Order: sequence, then structure tokens, then C-alpha cells
Amino acid sequence: MVLEFRKGAIFVDELRNVSIKIGEITEEEEEWAPMGPTPFPQIETLRDWDFTLLKRYKPFYAPYCDMCCLCTMGKCDLTENKRGACGISLEAQTGRIVDIAVAIGTACHTGHARHMLHDIEHITGKKLEEIPVDLGPEISEVAPLTQLITGIKPKTLADLERALTYVEEQIVQVMDAIHTGQEGSYLDFESKAFHLGMMDSLGKEIADIAQIVAFNLPKGESNQPLIELGMGVLDRNKAIVLVIGHHAPPALNIADYIENNKLGDEVELAGICCTAHDMSRYWPKAKIAGSLGRQLKVVRAGLADIIVIDEQCIRADILYHAGKLGIPVLCTNAKAMHALPDMTKKDPKEVIKYLLDGNPGAVVLDPLKVGEIAVEVARARRKKRGEIKPVLTEEQFMSYAKACTQCGTCTIACPQKIRIGEAMEAAEKGDRKVLEEKWDVCITCGRCEQVCPKNIPIIDMFNYAAWNRILNEKGKVRRGRGPVRDSEIRNVGAPIVLGTIPGIIAVVGCSNYPNGTKDAYTIVNEFASRNYIVVTTGCMAMDCGLYKDEEGKTVYEKYKDDFDGGGVVNIGSCVSNAHIHGAAIKVARIFAMRNIRANYEEIADYILNRVGACGVAWGAYSQKAASIATGVNRLGIPVVVGPHGSKYRRAFLGRPYNDEDWMVYDVRSGQKVRIEPAPQDLLVAAETIEEAIPLIAKLCFRPNDTDKGRAIKLTHYIDLSLKYLGRMPDDWHLYVRTETDLPLAKREE
Repeated sequence: MVLEFRKGAIFVDELRNVSIKIGEITEEEEEWAPMGPTPFPQIETLRDWDFTLLKRYKPFYAPYCDMCCLCTMGKCDLTENKRGACGISLEAQTGRIVDIAVAIGTACHTGHARHMLHDIEHITGKKLEEIPVDLGPEISEVAPLTQLITGIKPKTLADLERALTYVEEQIVQVMDAIHTGQEGSYLDFESKAFHLGMMDSLGKEIADIAQIVAFNLPKGESNQPLIELGMGVLDRNKAIVLVIGHHAPPALNIADYIENNKLGDEVELAGICCTAHDMSRYWPKAKIAGSLGRQLKVVRAGLADIIVIDEQCIRADILYHAGKLGIPVLCTNAKAMHALPDMTKKDPKEVIKYLLDGNPGAVVLDPLKVGEIAVEVARARRKKRGEIKPVLTEEQFMSYAKACTQCGTCTIACPQKIRIGEAMEAAEKGDRKVLEEKWDVCITCGRCEQVCPKNIPIIDMFNYAAWNRILNEKGKVRRGRGPVRDSEIRNVGAPIVLGTIPGIIAVVGCSNYPNGTKDAYTIVNEFASRNYIVVTTGCMAMDCGLYKDEEGKTVYEKYKDDFDGGGVVNIGSCVSNAHIHGAAIKVARIFAMRNIRANYEEIADYILNRVGACGVAWGAYSQKAASIATGVNRLGIPVVVGPHGSKYRRAFLGRPYNDEDWMVYDVRSGQKVRIEPAPQDLLVAAETIEEAIPLIAKLCFRPNDTDKGRAIKLTHYIDLSLKYLGRMPDDWHLYVRTETDLPLAKREE
């Protein structure tokens, strides 16, 4: 056999019994920018940057447990500087547990992205390479995280799949390092957590861009329509389909079925958690019943005719609670099947009959079948259901109130420490206001019911007392608009870096608030009114829209829908968080003309020192919240969490008194100089909303603020401290570099 190579071709003579396989053909990538130093970084690639952050922001550990129980040599007592049987210390074990939490969150978003790509091919009938990544004429800096981390500027979804495969590999590599007998340093565990957080950011970007381009979701346009929000907006005269989760394709099929069959007058589509955001991005007639903290309230109120679940943030006992009211559950994702029969291959009519025969639920994993099944089951059940009323009768309510012995067991179990017994006693005496007021503070975890010795259905008691409030809970939220446009970055890049727009406040995450949903409104309203740019996602985006000002306006009606000072922009669901990272990266690219291609360390350093942004996860709850926060931390963006956030076991706290931590190089002179502690912390928990709001303002300080920008930021920091804490901040003087930094009022003192 002769193998001959010629220009542009390969010639093979006397070819016999030879099998030729052609694998992936990789075209030479267009040189749209010089390739940076760190394409597809591995665990060790950005370790020096991580250690730079960890030197300034030393991990502070608050371990929930000082034992290790992960292997059969344990359990091992790690107190008093003792080490485990494998040699691990308590600080390393705590870092390891943090890694596990971040890995779970990252896997969740990444698995969502992979599932999204599979469903897109199935639903559209197209291959990924046939679907272009086109985010419209005002977004040329497409997928900034993908560019920054991998060096790829995606043209099709196949390019994003290549990046996703890389993310999946990195998750496996870090999980390998968590195994017994591997890593032993808490610093390297934290570096690996940063790496996972970065993977989480990339996985989210892939998931959201994929659904945007495949299902024609909004592409950053301002003035998005307002979506009805709250338990009171559900039309109880219609059949109600309630979807719960984060993976939108099944819900989109429900919307299509309603629209295509002209059933809008008969059927209501409502959602809880991020599927609610994403289906309203697709179909603005969809409604949002509430955030994660409302899940059990909605289910136990008996509003739904069928519950459709996909993945993430679904109660593990959803089948139990729905079953108590006879509501069938349709599982549409293999990650949450709840031991129900898989009827994916059955004819939809057979599944409909099965559910209407009183069976608790079924699994249907084909999103193209979900719409017909869910809608037709809901329609049939609605005809038999009659008027929706409280689950309890008046007699039952009073009987349970009298049965309560005020033993306090429920309060001990309650993460919010609600004095439920006192509220029951007041209800027995005819005063139901206490129960009604605590209805919003309750996150409906259900722990109180599990420990009640009298088996009182406490959640039903809350719902009964607050029934009028439930019927009148009617808010509004802007439809999630996706990425920030390049034109918006051009307008605000200089004011953000110079400090004349005092900061970007990203209000994101779960609804595990310490004192009810109004905290979300307070944070958003306070900073938008002070000309900060406020962006929202996820549950907090919903909850801040539940409240209205004196004129009856929600924050989404009161403030403009622009990424600009004084704007409030709902970016979208949890995976849409990636566009907030992307906005910070695009400031470096568009305003500062920095090369972002595979250039993570330089861009993160730029953001840390120049882009005044702060994340707020006031109700942080899940492992996903841990991975989201850790991802933005590596990028140089600080995050404030609520008091429950301390249960993540770790904070990144700066030491403003330690001069060595705040030494940087002045690029003009090449000399090391001491800067102010800005931002002072990278991840910090606040106990109260009064403590949090001034802290958020402080974490927007950056060393490169101009004197005018610094004076503006100091004005807000001082004013917010006086407003919420009743005193001047103790450390305001640390942020005064020269007299021109002083607010005008202070210069006269």
C-alpha cells in the first residue's frame, strides 16, 4: 500500500481491508483576538491568583461539625488540633466540605446545561452546529465568560457544547481531589472551590444562552413586559397547572399547548422558582405564583389541579404534600422521579387516564408530551373541583388552635425561631393577626409539623389565618431580559469605574430570608433610589416585586428597566446570573479595551480593583448559592449573605489593620503602595438588614475610584449607616485618601 500526501488531498493506492474513520474535524478558529495565557485552565492554572485572594481575604471557618464521617476509619474527632485517621485537620476538612457543597451546586447548573442541549436537539429537530449563537445586533461580545475562560467565541451551540465538556471534566477532576487521601491543605481546597465556582459560572452561561437562542427568549432588550406575580394573581376559576423547578422545556410545551389550542380562557399556567421566570420569558401570559419560600404554601393551599416538576429546588416530599390534597404530580426530569412509574413511552391519553384515576403521579421524560398531559388533566380535574377554599374549616382551625399546648417544640425546630405557640394561643382567643403576620416570615420548611406532639397542621393554620392575604397577594416583576447589551456597557463603563455611578448591586439567590420577603424589596428600593445599578435574578427578583410604594407601584414600575444608574433590571433565572458576571467582564473589554480572551487573571484583577460591584444573596439556601457566590468571588466581586449564609461554614474576611494585605503595585511608578481596604471582604454574612445595607454600600468602594466617585460612595455609606444603624460608621476615615474624597458636608466640619 502506498500512502501519498499532496497539497489539499491524500491519495491511497492498493487499498484493501482498511477501515478509515474520520473523527471530529476542527476548523482553524478565527483570530478575533490574541489568545490569552490561560485557555481552558486546569485546577492548578489560576492557583496563584487564588492564593493572592486568599492572602488578603483569609478564610474564616465556622464548622457546623467538628467531626469527619466520610470514610470507614471514622468518625474522627478533629477538635483541639487533632487530626483524622487519614491525617486531615479540622480547617482542611471544613474546606473540603465547602468544596463538596460548591461541587454539588456546580454539577446542578452544569447538568442543567447538558440537559438543555439534549432537549434543544430533541425539540427543534436540529443539530447543535445548526443553531447559531445570535444575541441580536446590540450584543457583539457574545458569551464573555466563555471567551474569558476557554478562549472560544461561540458561533453555534456546538461551540458551547465544547466548553460544556470542559466544565464536566473539571468537576470530575476536583471531585477526585476531594477523595480521602488526596488534598490536605485548606488553601488548596479553597483554590479548588474557586475553580469549581468558575466552572459554575461558565455552565450557567452555556445553559442560558442555549435556551435564549433555541427558544427565542429576550436578548437584552429594555422595557420588558410586566409579569403578574403572587398567589393572588392565579385565576381560581380556571384550571391551574403549577410548574416547579428550573428546567423550562416541559413548561414551554405546556404554554404551546395552551396557546395552540386556544385554551387561555380555561387554563392558567403558573410557576414557582426559576422555571417560572423562564417560561414567562417565553410566554408572557404565564404567571409566577412565588419563590422557593412560597412552595409549600402554594401546594398546601390547594390551588393547583396538577403539579409538574422538572429539576432543582423541588421539595423532596412534594408527593406527600400533593397527595394529601389529591393533586397528581407529573415528573418530567430523570433527576427527580420520586419512585413513580415511567410512562414516557405511553400514549399521552393513557397517561391522562392514569392520573385521573386517582394515581399519585407519573414520570414523562419527553417534554413534547408534557403539555397535552398536564393541561388535559388540569381541565378534567377543574370541572370536578368546585370552588377553591381554605383546606381547613373554621371549626378545624379553632380545634387545632385549642389543641396547642405552647410546648415550644415547634419554635425550637423552626429556623426562623417563630413563636408559633404564642400565635396559636392568640388565635384561640380570636386574634389571628399574629399567625397572619408570621405567614410571610415562615419559609414553610415543615419542620414544625414534624415535631408537633399534637400533630397540628401548622402550615394549614398559617394559610387559613392569612387566606385574605393570599387572595390579595398581587405583585409584578419584569420579564427576565437576559444579557446586558454592549451599548449599555458603553454608556456606564466610565461612570462605574470612576465611581460616579456608585456601584452595581446584584440581588440574587434563594428566599431563605431571616425576616420575610420585604427585605428583598427594601434592598432593591434603597439602592435604586440612590442611583446604583440594581440587577436581580431568581427568587429575590420575584420577592422584591411583591411590595408597592405609596403610589401603588412595585420597584419594577417605579424604576427604569435599563442597566444604568437608578435602574432595576430583572436578568432572569438562576442560570441568567452568568450575565451579571458578563457585564463586569464587558466593562473591562468595552470600556478599558482589555483583551478578555483566555485572560482570566488580568480581568479578575481589573474587576477587583476597578468595578464597584457587590452581590447580595440575602436568602442564600442551596448548594447552588454556594457555587454562584464562589464563582463571582474568584472574579473579584464581593458577596453579602444573610445570617443563614453563615451555615455555609466559611467566609472570606479582609483584615483592614494588616498593611501587608493591602499593598499593590502602582503601574505608573512600579512602586508598591498601600491602598485602602477596598473591597474589605469577599464573602461576609450580616445578621440583620440594618447591618447589611451599609455593608453593601461599603463593599462597592474600589481603589481606583476618582475623588468625585469616592465622595459619592462615602456619602451613601455614611448616610446609610446613620439611617439604619443610627451612627456614623467607625471606619469611614479609612476611605478618605485626600480632602477631595470627603463628602461636601464633611469638608465643612
